[in-house]
Amino acid sequence: MPRILLLHVSVGTGHKRAAEALCKAFERRQPGEVRVEDVLDHTSRLFRLAYARSYLELTDRAPLVWGYFYTQTNADPELADITNNIRKLVESIGTNGLKEVLRNFMPDVIVCTHFLPMELLVRLKRNAQLTQPVYCVITDYAAHTFWTYTEIDGYFVADEQTRKQLIDRGVSPSQINVSGIPIDPDIAEAKECDVVRKQLGLPSDTYVITLFGGGVSSERIRVIVEGLLESDAEGSLIVVAGRNPKVVDELSDLRSSPTLDLQVLGYITYVDDLIVASDLVITKAGGLIVSEVLARGVPVVVIDPILGQEEWNADYVVSSGSGVQLRMAESAPKTVRRLLQASVILDYMRDSAALTGRPRSAMEIAEKVIADISSKA
Repeated sequence: MPRILLLHVSVGTGHKRAAEALCKAFERRQPGEVRVEDVLDHTSRLFRLAYARSYLELTDRAPLVWGYFYTQTNADPELADITNNIRKLVESIGTNGLKEVLRNFMPDVIVCTHFLPMELLVRLKRNAQLTQPVYCVITDYAAHTFWTYTEIDGYFVADEQTRKQLIDRGVSPSQINVSGIPIDPDIAEAKECDVVRKQLGLPSDTYVITLFGGGVSSERIRVIVEGLLESDAEGSLIVVAGRNPKVVDELSDLRSSPTLDLQVLGYITYVDDLIVASDLVITKAGGLIVSEVLARGVPVVVIDPILGQEEWNADYVVSSGSGVQLRMAESAPKTVRRLLQASVILDYMRDSAALTGRPRSAMEIAEKVIADISSKA
């Protein structure tokens, strides 16, 4: 029975959720031992704090700086070489604990949902210290140069555009599989909107709008919610604070309007049910949440994308016809109201989302990896 090692990095939540989705898929597909490891758990405390905080601080407090860095290192070969060499040196020091994980677990195959461990793994392969296949799963709808290693045994990417980006950087087409971003395999199971709404206590005859507030400033969330309450939008507005408790506090004084029922929720475990029950989802452009919404065929209003990878994800939503992208929170209420009034447009977006979504993405990845192991055996 194969031992599968899934490596992620706890910078944000998407890389971890992708690894957890793959874990569930591997366990369903074939008996064996599957282990999910956060690479940062095997680094020094100083490195762990510095690595995670450097990203979160930049994206939260200096998004323009992050966007410039992300874009320029992807576009300028000379700058990319300089930053890559610095990054590789730092990461090689910080990830030495990963070698112990490899020695103790002795995996038959390794799958990475973040680029941090890939430099170390590739170096081990070059030195013939690692013979097991290494796969990379890109968790956004574009591939930054940080992800590019021609020695990787296989890539799994969201769409053809991402595949072309890797090919242009020298990755062999035979190494790249278009699978979609891995999401919970349960999302592939059919659910009826009316049934789910009844379970959640939501009306079956009005619109349901869900706003996922994790990762969005509470002030901007308030602007959107106030605007919707002041409009003549009809239905239910569900705001999910997730891991951002400030949202609940920020909205505590707001009440439902005569036409729009407001519910503010904290952290919930039934995100997929809420997506199924929704006519429209408002969210940040994280690769995982976008993939989960599209997999259920629900239109998306993307707000406040982080410069860099989230801009690319937002572009993907728009280019697929599955939703719209907004930079100003003040634009969201009018946009939502117009979409709800324009049933033809909303139906088109719903159809486009259903065509674009990849609900079996995690299972497809697991099946491909296991098939590769079997063929080599």
